[in-house]
Amino acid sequence: MQNYTVRTKFAISCFILALSGCASEPAPAPEPLISGEEMLRESQGIANLGDRWKKGKQLVDRGNAMIAEGQNKINEGRRIVEEGERVMRESEESYKSIKK
Repeated sequence: MQNYTVRTKFAISCFILALSGCASEPAPAPEPLISGEEMLRESQGIANLGDRWKKGKQLVDRGNAMIAEGQNKINEGRRIVEEGERVMRESEESYKSIKK
């Protein structure tokens, strides 16, 4: 009878181990190796992206420089207008005082 109990326990243990092995997630499949040609294509694509980014950065820098230059011209133009308005005002006041 004891022999039967050991066999039963052993059989149950094996069944539980087999069942738990089936319930676990399968091992991930290894990624396929990349061919040299594919690596070359991908690296050229990445290099093209880098070149395109550099061109975009140059455009942004050039645009910002133009904006700064334009802002300086606007500021200078405002200063000239203010100076002109001051001269006009003084001339009008001088004219009025001469007329009196």
